[in-house]
Amino acid sequence: MVSNGSTIPQHAHAAISMEVPLKTSASPPEYIAPRLACDSKKHAVINLFSRVVILASAVGGIILLITSKQTKLITIAPGLAISKVAKFSHSDAHRYLLAALCTAALYSIITGLISVLALMKPGGISSRLKFQFVILDSLLLGIMAAATGASGGVSYIGYKGNSHSRWNKICNMYNSYCMHVGTSIFLSFISSITFLLLVWINVYALSKKIARR
Repeated sequence: MVSNGSTIPQHAHAAISMEVPLKTSASPPEYIAPRLACDSKKHAVINLFSRVVILASAVGGIILLITSKQTKLITIAPGLAISKVAKFSHSDAHRYLLAALCTAALYSIITGLISVLALMKPGGISSRLKFQFVILDSLLLGIMAAATGASGGVSYIGYKGNSHSRWNKICNMYNSYCMHVGTSIFLSFISSITFLLLVWINVYALSKKIARR
C-alpha cells in the first residue's frame, strides 16, 4: 500500500496532463482551407460580375455617343433658314470620352476572360493577379473619371449656357442629341464607380490575405 505522504510519480503527471484537451482560438487546419477557397471563389465571381457591368455600360455609352447626331433648321432671317448639324465629333471632350469608353470596354473584355480562367482554378485569383488588377483598375479609373468630367462640363454648358462667356445653350433645340450625350455620360459615370469598387474589393482581398499570414 502507498502511504498518504507518498508523491505521485513524474510519469503519472505527464499521463494526466496529456488527457487534458488544449483550448485554442485558432480554427483547425481542415476548416481553414475550404473557407479560404470559398472566399477566393466569391471574390472571383464579384470581380467578374463587376467587369461585365463595366463592359455593358461602356458599350452602351459608345453606341449612344456615336448615334448622337441631330440636324435642325435654324432660322436666321424671315424666310431664310440654314441646316445645322450637332454631333459628338464637334467637341474634343466628347471624342476623349469615346476613346475612354472604347479603352474601358476592351480592357473589361480582357480582364473578364482572365477572371473566368481564374474562376476555373481551385485557388481562384492569385495575390499577384489581384495586385496587377489594382494597378490597372486605378489607371482606368483615372481615365474614365477625367473623360466623364470633361464631357460632363461641356454638356452642362450646352444645357444651361453661360451668359458671362456669351455661350448660348443648345439643348433647347438639339434635345435628342443632348439626350444621347447625357445618357452616355451617365453610363460612363457608372463605369467609373464600378472601377472604384473593383479597386476597393481587390485591396480588401489583399489585406485579408496579408492579415492571415
